[in-house]
Order: sequence, then structure tokens, then C-alpha cells
Amino acid sequence: MIKTILLATNVVIISKIEEIGADIGEPDCKLVNPYVVNQSSLSLEPWLLNITEQNEFMISSEKIITISDPTEELIKKYNSLV
Repeated sequence: MIKTILLATNVVIISKIEEIGADIGEPDCKLVNPYVVNQSSLSLEPWLLNITEQNEFMISSEKIITISDPTEELIKKYNSLV
């Protein structure tokens, strides 16, 4: 499922997200093809651009403030990139 995610660092990303069973304190969310959303222009940039070529990331749900459904426009932009 594709969701918009507000991280505790105040960064908004759009990504496929999967909940993973994990021990307490271990990463329990898998992000697939995450992109940073520029909120003023709605442009998308790969998360951790120029740092890694990886497209799957594990993150702890403690680092997520909220998860929501993206707009149709944002989904179309995301799907055109992945």
C-alpha cells in the first residue's frame, strides 16, 4: 500500500510500506521506493539520494509521527517514478 509518512524529523515521504513483525526496539516497518515530498511544489526526490542505491529500508515505527493516504495527484507522480 502506498502512503504518505510524516517522520519525526519533519520530513514527509511517500512510499510503499509494509509492517514487519519484530522484537521491541527493532525496526518494524519496511519502506519500498521511498521518495521525499517537497510540500510546496509536490515534487518528489528519492529518499537518501546520492547516499545509497538501495530502494528498501527498515525503519522503526517510533520514528513515524503519522501515516496517511496520499492525494491522487501524488500517487500518479509516485507511480511514474517507480
